[in-house]
Amino acid sequence: MPPLDRSAEERLRAYGDASRTLSAIEGRRILDHLLNLEAIPSPSGYTDSIVRYLCGWLDDQGIDYELTRRGAIRANLPGEVRSPDRAVVGHVDTLGAQVTRLKPNGRLSVRPIGTWAARFAEGARVSVFTEAGPRRGTILPLKASGHVYDDEIETQPAHWDNLEIRVDDRVSCEEDLVARAFHVGDIVAIDPQPEVTDTGFINARHLDDKAGVAAMMEVLSALTETNAKLPVDCHFLFTISEETGSGASAVLHGDVAELLAVDNATVAPGQNSSEYGVTVAMGDMTGPFDYHLTHGLIDLARRYGIDHKRDVFKHYRCDAASAIEAGNDIRTALVAFGLDASHGWERVHIDSLTALARLVAVYVMSPPVVPRDEVDLGPIDGFPDAQE
Repeated sequence: MPPLDRSAEERLRAYGDASRTLSAIEGRRILDHLLNLEAIPSPSGYTDSIVRYLCGWLDDQGIDYELTRRGAIRANLPGEVRSPDRAVVGHVDTLGAQVTRLKPNGRLSVRPIGTWAARFAEGARVSVFTEAGPRRGTILPLKASGHVYDDEIETQPAHWDNLEIRVDDRVSCEEDLVARAFHVGDIVAIDPQPEVTDTGFINARHLDDKAGVAAMMEVLSALTETNAKLPVDCHFLFTISEETGSGASAVLHGDVAELLAVDNATVAPGQNSSEYGVTVAMGDMTGPFDYHLTHGLIDLARRYGIDHKRDVFKHYRCDAASAIEAGNDIRTALVAFGLDASHGWERVHIDSLTALARLVAVYVMSPPVVPRDEVDLGPIDGFPDAQE
């Protein structure tokens, strides 16, 4: 750890320039990572396959990692100083649904996994994971045909109680469903249906947070390819239950002093998020993020010419929330890619993902934002002053 009396500028110079690693970050490769992740269903509660994929990828990269009982991943990058360390976290779980009833008409009632609107579920193609394997189907409103219900298809409220899954099997009653191994509690994965345009946009479901994880993977690739020097140990965390609230709390290393969450920035009227750059969140529904860590990230974005904006999210929480709520004395921040129509038909631009990856890369190669964080409890010496 650099001495406590050294300035941030001096400490940054001590670790050299990040340009070689930044030049190794490729938008094309981020897109490849994203499409590979999108192809693997991973609603919260059904993440084993994507965990196995990521562990195999880490093996191929030669990156050490650990796995919790349920499958959260902690990839470990050694730094010049072991403690206190830092972590970067994204989540591999997505929104989905769950069967709540086998209906007399041979269809399935469902409820959402995670928080998303029923109007975005209507018409979705899905896989229902039964004990006999995945079965295909479509989520439809109860009144789906204008030839039958006329204007009632327009007046029926958009609500999960008014949706059902039409399964692609010869079923017409509850007994038929049971005979084909459908059960209450079956997990439902929503097809992502990604489309990449020649203007650089990616349209799909589940970009939250597979786009963020793709950017994290690219940072890991660039760091290992360029043998980048890290000032302190860094852990890349991939969590499996952010959409249902538990986030990073289970996989967080007890020695972490800084936690950087990677997730989406909501692009919408009244927000200040960047659709083509990276957004540094100043706060969300859990309160402001750490002043010194967020401003340190903004300083890095300015220093390296990374397109960025600041925003505050009023109806939003991320992996960092669970870490704070679990009682950790830890600095937290959120950096995000610009996402239109979050938790619906989402869209991101590759430039935003590249800017995000660049900021994460320079962050992990920079010294800790507050040198005094090397002590858990101590005197006032070295404690920061936001007004300086």
